[in-house]
Amino acid sequence: MLMPKRVKYRKAQRGRMKGKATRGNTVSFGDFGLKALEPHWITSRQIEAARVALTRKMKRDGKVWIRIFPDKPVSKKPLETRMGKGKAAPEFWVAVIKPGRVMFEVGGVSRELATEALTVASNKLPIKTRVVSRIDYKD
Repeated sequence: MLMPKRVKYRKAQRGRMKGKATRGNTVSFGDFGLKALEPHWITSRQIEAARVALTRKMKRDGKVWIRIFPDKPVSKKPLETRMGKGKAAPEFWVAVIKPGRVMFEVGGVSRELATEALTVASNKLPIKTRVVSRIDYKD
């Protein structure tokens, strides 16, 4: 599972996901990418599930780039706990995704296989996505 090796602060505030992604919104490394269409938190488990589905569909052919990293800790209090007594310990890690962010990229495979694999990976994620290609890509 993805998570930071060390962080400056153990706990983080929730924040908000306003606006569109200004960075990481183009296909940079591969030929095709999976772009987010809505804001959401993506957990490290969801990223790993999408990665496994993607590599299995491609039969480990071509190359996969993961363009997101879960660097925000999310804490949860135990069930049936009274209010107060401070903030709970970090439970899991999430990546904050804004609309327009390219989350996964693939290269070295055909358009059909890349589209199928990215669609399978998108089914593992809790948001609407679109398969996009590089601007200068030619069949």
